[in-house]
Amino acid sequence: MRNDRTAPFLWKSLFFRITVFIWIKLIVLRVFIYHKIDWGGVALDLASVVVIAGLIELFVPGRAKRAAFWSLNIVASLILFAATLYYTHFGSIVTYTSLYGLKQVLQVSNSVKRAMHPENYIFFVDLAAAVLLWIVWRRRNINVWSSFPLRKASMAAVVVVALAVSALSIRVEGKVRNELIRAEKLGFFNYQSSFVLEAWENSRETKFTDTDQAAGIINAVQSKYPYGASKPDGEQEPRLFGTQKGKNLIVVQVESLQNFTIGYTVEGQPLTPVLNELAGSSYYFPNVFQQIGQGNTSDAEFMFNTSIYPAGSIPMSTGFGNRELPSLPKLLKAEGYESMTFHVNDVRFWDRDKMYPALGFDRYYDEPYFQNDEFNAFGASDEQLFRTGIQQLKGLSGKDTPFYAQFVTASSHHPFVTPDNKKQIRLPAEKYKDTQVGEYLESVNYADHALGTFIDQLKATGLWDSSIVVVYGDHSGLKPQYNDPEEVTRLLGIPYDEYVTRFNVPFIVHVPGQTEGETVEQVGGQLDMMPTVANLLGISFEDSNYVHFGHDLMNTDRNVFGIRYYLPTGSFVNDDILFIPGEGFEDGKAVSLRTLQPVSDYAKYKKDYYYTMALMRLSDEYMKILPRREGY
Repeated sequence: MRNDRTAPFLWKSLFFRITVFIWIKLIVLRVFIYHKIDWGGVALDLASVVVIAGLIELFVPGRAKRAAFWSLNIVASLILFAATLYYTHFGSIVTYTSLYGLKQVLQVSNSVKRAMHPENYIFFVDLAAAVLLWIVWRRRNINVWSSFPLRKASMAAVVVVALAVSALSIRVEGKVRNELIRAEKLGFFNYQSSFVLEAWENSRETKFTDTDQAAGIINAVQSKYPYGASKPDGEQEPRLFGTQKGKNLIVVQVESLQNFTIGYTVEGQPLTPVLNELAGSSYYFPNVFQQIGQGNTSDAEFMFNTSIYPAGSIPMSTGFGNRELPSLPKLLKAEGYESMTFHVNDVRFWDRDKMYPALGFDRYYDEPYFQNDEFNAFGASDEQLFRTGIQQLKGLSGKDTPFYAQFVTASSHHPFVTPDNKKQIRLPAEKYKDTQVGEYLESVNYADHALGTFIDQLKATGLWDSSIVVVYGDHSGLKPQYNDPEEVTRLLGIPYDEYVTRFNVPFIVHVPGQTEGETVEQVGGQLDMMPTVANLLGISFEDSNYVHFGHDLMNTDRNVFGIRYYLPTGSFVNDDILFIPGEGFEDGKAVSLRTLQPVSDYAKYKKDYYYTMALMRLSDEYMKILPRREGY
């Protein structure tokens, strides 16, 4: 009797060993992400691995089984390693849609390397040990891989039970909106299954039949929320409407610019002297917050040009670059404007080669147009960006045609390494040595300097006096995994909240002839930037039947908007708090925007929670029915 071929001992099989290896790695992933272990979720993790490994045991032929099991272990190890890095960098659970961003990895390789830590390689320890043992035992002619196959019927029963447990759990917990909690409860692989199922269900149906119907429903929902006070009798138009009609529009989206940098000083040195002066002589909105999705910088561009929510699951440039996008460039084209956009990187980065035509830009200027002074991984410095840009704008200044020019900077991109010969500020060496805070301050200071050179050139060419100039931050800079809020507070000497301060980005609008500034305290999001600018240019969304989800901050008295990336779906900001849900509203948490202290009594904001959830769903549904561009 050959026991090695008939023994039913589960623990001696390759199925068992690989299942346990992957299960342990999933527990490690939980520790990395949640810093605790939910044993109910751990059990579901085991069920999901049993399903996958059991299918191999049942259906892969005997000789191929060894390769299949170890391939599964290698692939799972790579996925969990990547999931750890992804969470470290983005604070979100990785899903299959993140594969769309793989081609961007080489461009941000320095940022990825900064996210790696020695402990992350624990996912490969068993693989390294297996290779070592194989080498040793092969020399001794020992068959270390001999296994004891399970009976097919028993294995099938195990798989069915595990599959039933996983499926039932997905059905029960799969509707939890908070992605972090859903993943914790379901386990990593079950969460992936629930995400795929949800995406499939959403792709099959839409609430709208056409864009006109969508516009009517979205406007009806938004009309129930009192964004602005009623106008006095006899007053028809919003404040400042059309006061800058026909002016050029120059927009500068500054990489990783957080609002606390405005007015900040280091050892008596102003960190952003150019932005300080600009904010003091312009309309300055200090209470604006990022709302980007998976596309990060490209999603900020998308929002400024559309006032539409980004999807939380895919970069908008990748997922919707094949659509006819309603946009600011198209609204301005109807007013006789030319439009162009400038970025020193390859236009294929984040699929901008698809997004820019979809938005209606007439031209884009990317890497080949700039002299590469090799400032960082993106290539040319912000100074080169603006130097090339001003040459193009000068060629337009003699025409009667107004223009819209968008500039997307890159010199202050993570990991915030500024070449020594470009540093404009000297930080106390001991205080900021080996800190990301110090590197960030240096990079923002350089970005401010480069912006100053651009403004000087605009003034020298006369464009300053004929153009609205808009400057805003695309998203936060300081990464939470490297910057404990208490340590940042100590280094900066100012209160620093891990959510409110981190997501707060500046928004500045300067109009021709303006010498005295106005600080507009109204809370807003990146969705509100385009409507604010459009109001100055005299563009009426109502007259053009333009679907938008933001509001003109010059004429808004109360506001609320959602954030669905870097925070769980259901997070929102209103005039008083930043709210983060738990499984739902009741078990969430809130932070005061003014005091940065926890708010325990937030029940009165429940309507805001459901309202923003509805708006984000409506935005997603609206994107589905936009027609495809010709050729796609």
